[in-house]
Amino acid sequence: MFCGSCMHDNTWARALRDAGVEVTLVPTYTPIRVDEEDLSSQRVFFGGINVYLEHKSKLWRKLPRWMTNWLNHPSLIRFATGFGVSNDATELGELTLDMLDGEHGSQRRDVDELVSFIACDLKPDIVCFSNALLAGAVRSLRQEYNGKIFCTLQGDDIFLDGLSAEHRQGAIDRISSRVADFDGFLVHSDYYRDHMAAMLRLPVEKFARIPLGIDFSSFSPLEQPRTDNEFRIGYFARICPEKGLHLLVKSVRRIRTQHPDVRLIAGGYLGSRDAAYFESVTKDAEDLGDAFEYIGSPNTQSVKAGFLQSLDVLSVPAPYKEPKGIYVLEVLACGVPVVQPAHGAYPEMLAKTQGGLLFEPGNVDDLAEKLSELIVDSAKRTELATRGNTLVRERYSLTAMTNATVSAFEAFPHNATDVISADPDRQETP
Repeated sequence: MFCGSCMHDNTWARALRDAGVEVTLVPTYTPIRVDEEDLSSQRVFFGGINVYLEHKSKLWRKLPRWMTNWLNHPSLIRFATGFGVSNDATELGELTLDMLDGEHGSQRRDVDELVSFIACDLKPDIVCFSNALLAGAVRSLRQEYNGKIFCTLQGDDIFLDGLSAEHRQGAIDRISSRVADFDGFLVHSDYYRDHMAAMLRLPVEKFARIPLGIDFSSFSPLEQPRTDNEFRIGYFARICPEKGLHLLVKSVRRIRTQHPDVRLIAGGYLGSRDAAYFESVTKDAEDLGDAFEYIGSPNTQSVKAGFLQSLDVLSVPAPYKEPKGIYVLEVLACGVPVVQPAHGAYPEMLAKTQGGLLFEPGNVDDLAEKLSELIVDSAKRTELATRGNTLVRERYSLTAMTNATVSAFEAFPHNATDVISADPDRQETP
């Protein structure tokens, strides 16, 4: 499976490197998998197999490292995850708490190894954790490292909300107890800033908003418009309940009573955990016949771009509040408008790009109405596509993301109580 956060972090690292910043992308838990050149280091810290065994076995924790470190080899981890090793939050409550205990938990050796690597080998000016679930290591790192430490928040709540109530609160309490050790937090939307500030009991001034960045060399509109009569509604995201493909199928079934030339084409990763869900979706779509198609998960950016370019409109009607939604920016860069739920990061994303319509979250009839509006009004569809393509290139470029990142790193004082707010809007020019 391609991890959206991994892919964006990889793009982020490349953009910073291209701007002259020396960057080391360090994978944790598993090697990253991306649809472009992988810039991450080969060494994996907190390797998922060892972390699990350390959590389960006191004996394993006592074994010498030369007997256990081989399990952190990227190839072995990839092989193990290929058998469907679960990362379901519902099964990982106790392990999550254990990892967040950091220097007091079962993964103390893993914490020490990461700290030593950063403080003694890399010696960077800035450290940026990719998620708050790594917060267990920050206190030990602070003791050995004198530079600034940041944390990017990009979907941490989704994992936490999948835990039992007891484990969720325990995890939040542990993260909150360690947030003072960070100099600042990076988010990609005002919505997520406010949401995570409330969850972690932090002032919003502790956050900087960094716009998502898109490599436009991979995404552009079709040079020649399609000549067929089909109206293609697209879905591109992981196939799972929280992304809402079932809602889109129901809406398309309603739409086709008035617009029989409409087709729904879905793309995205389908894991074994969600096989039953997809079976129910396809059963609900049986009466659509050839008007519903699942194309699998595109394995390169060029294939993904070709799919997005072929659409007339895209909708990912996620019932949960999406913190990022990179696919919205990618399809806008391909000159295709969107219809998205009016919650999470989508309202401010569409306010900045003006490339789509919002519908009431979870309301199948309203979704069908908004999609139908774009089916019958080609002029409006073209207007949204044109504006969206123009503004996404202005406000979500790699340059905008890089400039805002550097600005935030410079703006936040080192381990200070009074934190300066970094305003990315000053940087959102290509």
